[in-house]
Amino acid sequence: MKADDIREWDDVEIHARLGELKQELFRLRFNASMMELENPSLIGNIRKDIARLKTVLRERELAQNA
Repeated sequence: MKADDIREWDDVEIHARLGELKQELFRLRFNASMMELENPSLIGNIRKDIARLKTVLRERELAQNA
């Protein structure tokens, strides 16, 4: 997921995807604690995607206030 692609989405789509990623991150962390995680790098990738989504939302918030 790239930031340029995210900027094309509306806020509803971003918030929906953010919720999905947070649930996925919770599931992966739970599996990691049970030593059932096959690919530990997925946790880092999802965290980065969440950060990208939050960054785009913050950019929009700052643009509205300016």
